[in-house]
Amino acid sequence: MTTTSAPISRRMAQISPFQVMELLTQAQQLEQNGQEIVHMEVGEPDFPTPAPIVHAGQQALAEGNTRYTPALGLPQLREAIAAFHYDYHQTNISPERVIITSGASAGLLLALGVTLSPAERMIMSDPGYPCNRNFVRFLGGEVDSIAVGADQHYQLSADAVRQQWQEQTRGVMVASPANPCGTLLPFDELKKIEKEVAARDGTLIVDEIYNGLSYSDSGHPPATALTLNSDHIITIHSFSKQFCMTGWRLGWMVVPAALVREVEKLAQNLYISPSTPAQYAALAAFSTETLTILEQYRQQFRQRRDFLLPQLRQLDFQIPITPEGAFYLYANSEKWGDDSRRLSQRLLHEAGVAVTPGSDFGSYRHRSHLRFAYTTSLEQLELGVTRLKQFREKL
Repeated sequence: MTTTSAPISRRMAQISPFQVMELLTQAQQLEQNGQEIVHMEVGEPDFPTPAPIVHAGQQALAEGNTRYTPALGLPQLREAIAAFHYDYHQTNISPERVIITSGASAGLLLALGVTLSPAERMIMSDPGYPCNRNFVRFLGGEVDSIAVGADQHYQLSADAVRQQWQEQTRGVMVASPANPCGTLLPFDELKKIEKEVAARDGTLIVDEIYNGLSYSDSGHPPATALTLNSDHIITIHSFSKQFCMTGWRLGWMVVPAALVREVEKLAQNLYISPSTPAQYAALAAFSTETLTILEQYRQQFRQRRDFLLPQLRQLDFQIPITPEGAFYLYANSEKWGDDSRRLSQRLLHEAGVAVTPGSDFGSYRHRSHLRFAYTTSLEQLELGVTRLKQFREKL
């Protein structure tokens, strides 16, 4: 019998795997075989979805709210999000510009889908969120990665954007707070980047999914890019991180009015509409009761950061900048070896600690960096540090 392989599109040769998810699969397999793993690899909060959200979702199911919604999302949820932006950021946006998405990932794909044509280019940072590169490649675009280190606060600058911009460049992607480094893009620099993009009639896509997880002493959230009121900005948001709704697969985006119809057409074709029960559940996300719970979660994330950061530094991981948000520490691991991917495998199998190698986030100095996610309990972080110390003594 002759065996033939299934045909695979040429584009798939450019699509790299999401390494953190593959690492999570390995860790779960080890757990099934009886090994206890400290999970510091995946960016998924360990806190439960707040009870008011769960109850709202259960009520939606009980009432039979399981049919399609408009592709742009429930009108009442779009209104609630616009009100949240006003209450949270004092930013007045029209609900018509708010689009509910099947997770922030769908929002990123929609944003690129309506602004990027084949062979056009997008500028982004290296290191940065890995799926962005693959979304651009999936759409036939080209990625221009700009290396950023601690000296650049792991963020793009307007000068770098101006120097990198080419004739085929269509736009720029930034994140604040950023994955994997947890740093904020200074608002003054964001304004300068927007000015460079607008002058070239491009699009600035701003990932703000960790905006609600920032740890400034003032207690105020970072300013949103929507404050700039620019027709060249698309912002991406998520219920996954701040609201602890990862498996509900729900997010939102805010787009210029001229793009609403185009995003609607693409969403209709890609997934028809976001999850209906998840949308009804999310109506409870902005209640006082829910926001009180989420603030407690945020404070615990900050406590975890403040524990793990000095511990890793004492273990010879170099972390020159204290992250201002998200729940990641991006650590230079050169004193532990010159191959972070091999190191992450050794830590997983020999120490029972799962962390993500820098190669998941780009190519710039990726062999010398690991990402630690403090998305597990303080007790588990303490256990992880103990195991790291024991492993370090054997090197």
